[in-house]
Amino acid sequence: MNWRLILQLSMFGLFMAVATVYVVPSNIEPLFWLVIFLVCAYVIAKQAPGQPFLHGLLVSIVNSLWITGAHVLLFDAYVARHREELDAMRRLPISPRVLMLCVGPVIGVVSGLVLGLLAFVASRLLRRQPMSS
Repeated sequence: MNWRLILQLSMFGLFMAVATVYVVPSNIEPLFWLVIFLVCAYVIAKQAPGQPFLHGLLVSIVNSLWITGAHVLLFDAYVARHREELDAMRRLPISPRVLMLCVGPVIGVVSGLVLGLLAFVASRLLRRQPMSS
């Protein structure tokens, strides 16, 4: 297990944690994540070919810790730019901050399954040998 690689790739999550609070709106956030996931999958496939799925899963779980922590700690700034999310959270019988703390890690695992799969596929594609003529 390459923990250094996992921590390094999770810096994308730290960047997005702050960027989604102050800069990146919800409607374009998935585009950023798509690029980040593709880059991470490639790097994992190149540097951790033995366990690409597990590395992808763990990167996303660490990402979710960064993001959840930032969104909870910077809650007021986050909801100031994400009114629709706040309105949706207020309809539930739980504090929005507590909801973030509960849902964040679940999203981390689900996105980790996606990143793990992408890393696994990338490792298989990069491992293929060119066919001889």
